[in-house]
Amino acid sequence: MEDVRNLVLREKQQSVSHREWKHRLVGYGYRLEETDGGYVVSAMRGGEALLTL
Repeated sequence: MEDVRNLVLREKQQSVSHREWKHRLVGYGYRLEETDGGYVVSAMRGGEALLTL
């Protein structure tokens, strides 16, 4: 999971907006959802939550 976390955070740094960040993650097969507890990253295939930021 550390590799996924590193990828997500790197893409966040390179993005100029929240929308772009979400779009960039879709290219890797991940979905980003904003919740009360933070951002939840899940796999597009299967929809399982992988980590929360």
